[in-house]
Amino acid sequence: MNTIKLNFDSLKKDHWNEQEIANGEFVLEFVQSIMNDHDFDLVMEKYSDGPYKQHNRSMFDGLGGVVGTLKDFSDRYPDFAYDVKHMLVDGNYVTIHSHATLRKGDRGNDTKGLNIMDTWKVQDGKLVEHWDAVQPLEGFMRFYSLVNGGNVRNSNGVF
Repeated sequence: MNTIKLNFDSLKKDHWNEQEIANGEFVLEFVQSIMNDHDFDLVMEKYSDGPYKQHNRSMFDGLGGVVGTLKDFSDRYPDFAYDVKHMLVDGNYVTIHSHATLRKGDRGNDTKGLNIMDTWKVQDGKLVEHWDAVQPLEGFMRFYSLVNGGNVRNSNGVF
């Protein structure tokens, strides 16, 4: 698998303090591991220490819910990848704006894949909460989201 390699220095802002830099690096390493490298064993080993509240209603609570969903997804779409376009860090909250694609040939084509905003809360060096907003960019992804997006798997609400 030829994957995207995320570069923290290209996303980092000069006004972030030391803790915000650490939180941004931590989240970007997580995104690289889970979304681009599909290294689910590493993700469970390194990031699953503690509670993880999921606000994406189509995923089960806990980091295992995310890993289970993405493991199944990447089995069907092994070239699935996140190209992070922007990162915003405000204290314990890290938001990334990404272009997710299913096929290598779609990377860089902003009419294909998904426009995704993810926000994580980092507390004491751990991922503890996640929110997202997903915009399908093409007919296939709109259909896929419609068919697969209706199952509510946690009771946390989207906010």
